[in-house]
Amino acid sequence: MTNADSNDLSPLDVDINTLTGTPADLPQYTGKAILVVNVASKCGLTPQYTGLEKLQAQYADRGFTVLGVPCNQFLGQEPGSAEEIAEFCSATYGVTFPMTEKVEVNGEGRHPLYDRLVGFADAEGHSGDIRWNFEKFLIGRDGKVAARFSPQTEPDAAELVAAVEAQLA
Repeated sequence: MTNADSNDLSPLDVDINTLTGTPADLPQYTGKAILVVNVASKCGLTPQYTGLEKLQAQYADRGFTVLGVPCNQFLGQEPGSAEEIAEFCSATYGVTFPMTEKVEVNGEGRHPLYDRLVGFADAEGHSGDIRWNFEKFLIGRDGKVAARFSPQTEPDAAELVAAVEAQLA
């Protein structure tokens, strides 16, 4: 799938629940920039929650949000229940951005949200399966994928911040 093909279907048009189990209203983010991140509580990259929360605080009033998507597909690094995930994120990192239910991002059980994301290539040309926890997708104000960033790309990386700011301009 090319970037153009995968970009025709908005990720905001899928059904997904919040971490508390109620339906998430993704269309409410239409007209905003959203950074979708598959997250995990027991990963070497988990400290990225700090940077994600800083992005949330810095840009929320300009029409931006981070959307955390817990996933346990990478070495079982998100084993907790919804309550445990919420408590960990709040108590450890002060997370205020919205979180979805725990989903699969790869394989036969891949959530439709990720079906709409994985066809988009990052700057290095990687598309397809999610490589690890904390892979990031920036959805623009138009509801289409604008950028993809590797798990190792820190939330305060110049290229990520520039992409967010470009969507908010």
